[in-house]
Amino acid sequence: MDIENNTKIKNLLNEFIIPDTGRPLKEIGKIVSFVSEGNKCKASIEFGYHDNELIKNDRIFSEVIRENSNFIDIDISINSDVKSHGVQSSLSPIENVKNIIAVASGKGGVGKSTVASNLAISLHQDGATVGILDADIYGPSIPLIFGIEDEQPTSNDGKRINPLKAYGIEVMSIGFLIDPKKPTIWRGPMVTSALNQLLNQTIWGGLDYLIVDMPPGTGDIQLSLSQQVPVSGCVIVTTPQDIALLDARKGLEMFRKVSIPILGIIENMSTHICSKCQHEETIFGEGGGARISEEYNIDLLGKLPLTAAVRSQTDSGKPSVISEPDSEYSKKFRAGAKKMAIKLAATKKDFSQHFPKIVVEES
Repeated sequence: MDIENNTKIKNLLNEFIIPDTGRPLKEIGKIVSFVSEGNKCKASIEFGYHDNELIKNDRIFSEVIRENSNFIDIDISINSDVKSHGVQSSLSPIENVKNIIAVASGKGGVGKSTVASNLAISLHQDGATVGILDADIYGPSIPLIFGIEDEQPTSNDGKRINPLKAYGIEVMSIGFLIDPKKPTIWRGPMVTSALNQLLNQTIWGGLDYLIVDMPPGTGDIQLSLSQQVPVSGCVIVTTPQDIALLDARKGLEMFRKVSIPILGIIENMSTHICSKCQHEETIFGEGGGARISEEYNIDLLGKLPLTAAVRSQTDSGKPSVISEPDSEYSKKFRAGAKKMAIKLAATKKDFSQHFPKIVVEES
């Protein structure tokens, strides 16, 4: 075994820029093992996010090895294992949930719930185990978007709740537990308490990601939730309109103050596409998402158009990535979800669950 040659190849693999990510392997994955004998080598590579296409494409790594060594027989295996990432210092991760990602907006009416739902399904379609929690207590819309508004969750012991499931996603919402025709007249502490109960008393099934559809705004409720929910990262949804960008900046600043990493910006309703002539027009302004992305040095995960089809698909309980998986809109969603997962994979990991528990006893 040529140790020096093996070290050289492993260094090349670690520095190799993964296609469509702009990041080297060492930032978003790792070499689990590398062994060689004669002209044969065998390597195992593990990524910190799910990407079904990448897992099938071991050729890109084989070529790196072949071009820089004398190995002829090359065996590469690629796997994914999403790790738990760091949360606010005073909090601990939720049981059976590796990462919580908050989807937030500074104001209502920007399509945040639609974005959160399509992101969740896109992550699942790429191989991840995903749940979604509807934290918008006053206006829960996730049950309608997932087409399960008439269903109710069950409980095995009268204390903990089994989430509902739709399109492979575990779903929980206050909308399942209250009368949808009556307003929820609760003050801030009641809302925060209700969300914490939904979060901690739901029997989540070993999730890579739990997407939390946050209530709009940056007031006391949103601040309390961002301080009490152990969040690994957040995504800000905005429209190009200046008034929406003003509120998006407030949301960014709020998450920064509580030390939650911002995984990116999604500009929704970037353009309006006419359903009759397909004319595309920037009715809400142009370039707002790109400006705020550049201003805060944050990734722009995607620019999504406003179409009649998206509205009807959302209202009918079949999100766009389910209704029209091959549409340009759905492709943009999947690309944005992948960018989000890659960004999270590159953030610091949480190793607290691996530490031994220290017990002090009197002798």
